Amino acid sequence: MMVPSSFSIENEKYDDDGVIKRTGTWVTASAHIVSAVIGSGVLSLSWAVAQLGWIGGTVSLLIFSLITLLTSSLTADCYRYPDPVHGVRNPTYKVMVKNILGGFQYKLCALAQYTNLVGVTIGFTLTGSISMEAINKSNCFHKHGHEADCSTVTYQFMAIFGIFEIILSQIPNFHKLSWLSILASVMSFSYAFIGIGLSIAKIAVGGNHVKTGLTGLVVGVDVTSSEKMWNSFQAIGNIAFAYAFSMVIVEIEDTLKSVPPENQVMKKSNIVGISITTFFYSLCGLLGYAAFGNNAPGNFLTGFGFYEPFWLIDIANIFITVHLVGAYQLFAQPIYSAVESWSSKRWPQRKLITKEYLVRIPLIGTWRMNMFKLIWRTVYVIIITLISITFPFFNNVVGFLGAISFFPLTVYFPIEMYLTRAKVPKYSLKWTAMKALSVFCLAVTLVAAVGSVEGIISELKAYKPFKSY
Repeated sequence: MMVPSSFSIENEKYDDDGVIKRTGTWVTASAHIVSAVIGSGVLSLSWAVAQLGWIGGTVSLLIFSLITLLTSSLTADCYRYPDPVHGVRNPTYKVMVKNILGGFQYKLCALAQYTNLVGVTIGFTLTGSISMEAINKSNCFHKHGHEADCSTVTYQFMAIFGIFEIILSQIPNFHKLSWLSILASVMSFSYAFIGIGLSIAKIAVGGNHVKTGLTGLVVGVDVTSSEKMWNSFQAIGNIAFAYAFSMVIVEIEDTLKSVPPENQVMKKSNIVGISITTFFYSLCGLLGYAAFGNNAPGNFLTGFGFYEPFWLIDIANIFITVHLVGAYQLFAQPIYSAVESWSSKRWPQRKLITKEYLVRIPLIGTWRMNMFKLIWRTVYVIIITLISITFPFFNNVVGFLGAISFFPLTVYFPIEMYLTRAKVPKYSLKWTAMKALSVFCLAVTLVAAVGSVEGIISELKAYKPFKSY
């Protein structure tokens, strides 16, 4: 009987590029996508639809769903280059851009990607704390009445959120996040279902008393003409960016097993993840608009479109918080990895950076602790939390950062990499169609950026540091 050699056994632990064998499947990749894409912003889509109306809101939801599906599929085919099945792996988005488009565009990509990732982690800290605060307010309103003054400071909730992120940030890398993504996905489904259920209940009870329209808010009745324009810009931007997960798409694909080919599995995951997202976005946005009409709040679970049953509102906001705690890690891990990779190359002999200690944790197992990772990741979370505490209106700034990075990350780079990899002839029908899509999405980005800037200016005029809300 032949006994396999130690080399062959050891070799089974590694993929064709010498990296520890990946174990991801279309299920885990789909969970990553849903966790990354569906945030608590899903519950603000009723506001976005209210600005655009039944026609504009529905069309926007469908168009940006299809655009995201197309560009994510183009990116999936660029994971291996030059051949999408047998080529060399591109483990990160910026490495993919560097290998296919060159060094200058690589620098632009890195700037856009990491700016957006940092902005998203700040946004998640703010939104998570708002959900925690909403639980406190829900109980207060139930006890003292809907007109009671239940304002409170959010800083304590931001600090609590930050503590959880410090702990979870010690998860070694993206490949160890599958369980967290699946949990976060379950949470997103749960609070979305609660929001949908409450909307249906409100429609059944008093839906005839709300005003809706094909074009949304009415100029001269609900808003002024300038407010209609700015709100519409922001709504289009909100819907477009709600689908974006391009800044982590390559890292998600890099978790997949090499057999079957990663691009095929990732395309399946894209279809599943984006279809689920579109389904919930449509239900929450359209049913929320039917429930609240042109008076739809910014977020009908944290903005108190519903007050009762208060315990169900509490549960929904707990689910939102848990989801955001998990989604934060999806966007923070690429930042951690980039700094740690650069540091290990810059100081390969420093024990602080390279040495690992085995720490046994009861009921969990052995933790491979690295002091540099522990310190750097903790400091990052603390800084993000402090920024969120100091500038609690930062969501508008994050919206602006999302606006200026949406076009390059979600549309421009995927299209340019595909055209280069597939060697599509210039001025052919396919080439022209791809370029036209780029121009359209650039216009959307500019419009949304202008709307976000207007929102920032409005917030600054009314901003009072460390004020209770």
